[in-house]
Amino acid sequence: MLRLQNLKKQYKTGDLALKGVDLEVPDGQIMALIGPSGAGKSTLIRCINRLVEPTGGKVFLNELELSNLGAGALRRARRRMGMIFQEYALVERLSVMENVLSGRLGYVGFWRSYLRKYPQSDVDEAFRLLGRVGLDHMVDKRADELSGGQRQRVGICRALAQDPELLLVDEPTASLDPKTSRQIMRLICELCKERKLSAIINIHDVMLAQMFAERIVGLKLGEIVYDGPPDGLTSDVLTEIYGEEDWEATIRKVDEDENGESEGEADGHLAPILDRDRMAGAT
Repeated sequence: MLRLQNLKKQYKTGDLALKGVDLEVPDGQIMALIGPSGAGKSTLIRCINRLVEPTGGKVFLNELELSNLGAGALRRARRRMGMIFQEYALVERLSVMENVLSGRLGYVGFWRSYLRKYPQSDVDEAFRLLGRVGLDHMVDKRADELSGGQRQRVGICRALAQDPELLLVDEPTASLDPKTSRQIMRLICELCKERKLSAIINIHDVMLAQMFAERIVGLKLGEIVYDGPPDGLTSDVLTEIYGEEDWEATIRKVDEDENGESEGEADGHLAPILDRDRMAGAT
């Protein structure tokens, strides 16, 4: 379970991004975080793994308090929290496989990672993950040759390669077209359920949040103004979160297109497969 107690963040400019947030996310729950730009959504996610240092309050992952850990203990704790970024954060010149294996950097020594000599078990798991997201035929491609949806799938695999307990997902569909956005959200939710992972997904698209999340938390000016089920997002609630607007089109039920082929299936097959022994450091 993730617990936030009175979490605060004030920037040097004086802006108060988080105003004492209290929040619990049970094991296995998929929670969507919505709200207008500047509400504090990205700040909240980054305060959990301390990419942004909180000004006050406490963060617990199960019984471990993250907010007071030193540098070494924090590095170890971050293994337990996978992060999926809006802009993918891949190393463009590296291959798909190498980017996925970078999720193991917290477990292997510096020289093994520098020389790309990962344990065979890590390589096998990376192949399995890429197969799960439909990219096992693209392991040798450079990251800068991929489409946006493919890059996000690689980012998902990299986060899962950490074997985390919690996924922190920051606007995973912001740069994607509507169909690919649904595919990515569906994939994240399926993988979380398969692995019994908790997830906090910062997302601007209210309809996607309603379609895929079990629970929705609405932030406004650094405070929680809604915490409940997707069907609780009435026009009045959305007005409270975002302001006056005609919300009827946003909250109506949207039928999912289940018949479209996935991007991984449409990209071709049988690209050269990376040599597993080479990635495992065999001579």
